[in-house]
Amino acid sequence: MRALVKTTAGPGLELVDVPEPEPGPGEVKIRVLRAGLCGTDLHIESWDEWSASMLQPPLTIGHEFYGEIVEIGPGVATGDGKYDLRVGMRVSAEGHVICGRCRNCRAGRQQMCVQTSSLGVNRDGAFADYVVIPASNVWEQPDDIDPELGAVFDPLGNAVHTALSFPMSGDDVLITGAGPIGVMATAIARHIGARYIVVTDVSDYRLELATAAGADRVVNVARDRVRPVQAELGMAEGFDVGLEMSGFPSALAEMIENATHGAKIAMLGLPKEPFAIDWGPVITRMITIKGIYGREMYDTWYRMTFMLQTSQELRERIRSVITHRFPAEQWQDAFAAARSGEVGKVIMDWS
Repeated sequence: MRALVKTTAGPGLELVDVPEPEPGPGEVKIRVLRAGLCGTDLHIESWDEWSASMLQPPLTIGHEFYGEIVEIGPGVATGDGKYDLRVGMRVSAEGHVICGRCRNCRAGRQQMCVQTSSLGVNRDGAFADYVVIPASNVWEQPDDIDPELGAVFDPLGNAVHTALSFPMSGDDVLITGAGPIGVMATAIARHIGARYIVVTDVSDYRLELATAAGADRVVNVARDRVRPVQAELGMAEGFDVGLEMSGFPSALAEMIENATHGAKIAMLGLPKEPFAIDWGPVITRMITIKGIYGREMYDTWYRMTFMLQTSQELRERIRSVITHRFPAEQWQDAFAAARSGEVGKVIMDWS
């Protein structure tokens, strides 16, 4: 089968022929139809310090995908039961494979597993014709979720996990970073009833995507500041909720500066290196800061599926994040587009 593989410990990838994987006990084999390109994949392709510390080549990369079950391994419940898996079922998958044995796993906090193995990072991933994953990681998709929407469930889950970390119905929300996850978080915030949503970035292209997803105002922080927008919108005291999606120290600093007393901040963006913040306002304004990683297993999956099922408008707003599509053979063009900055979500067709 075709697979996009990190063949050696260095920059680059290769589209090569490799043997089809076979499902073992408790596993499922899936034919990949669509796969989303993530920032993690860009790091792996360039072979930065993080990639070198995490990967052991050769390895098939990729973790965002939608496909069809073609084979079910021994010990997996299959049939017509409500929770059974079946050949032909259309699915996405949770890309974090848990150990099931650590304290967090046994206490029902699987997303906090201390021995997580990540698809496309620690085990062969989904940039291939077929992928094998544990049956417990399979997520059945309803008929109204098409292959492209199904392929972005992993990053959508990040957006939903972050946006639902704190109540925001009727609140004013500041989102820093208009990458695909920030734009999807904008759509979720609009769907669940935020009052005003302000999104910042340094790319006008991405800020246009945020506007289409439901932002009331966008701010290019390379030119302008957030505070004047508060006056334009008639906000008296600052933002109630902040979603930090960029990983830039300046973004968090401006978020804290514009937060009201008692504000809640959820941080998903990973900084490139440690940085200092002014803890004075955090303490005196009683601001809560919460770190977010991945998705809550599997509460986030239920919530994003149900929200999309009940709102065509939300489905279209999430779909609008997908701006570029390439056949798998043009993977180099897909990676180039993703690196350009003038892009939302890039999807590769493996069908």
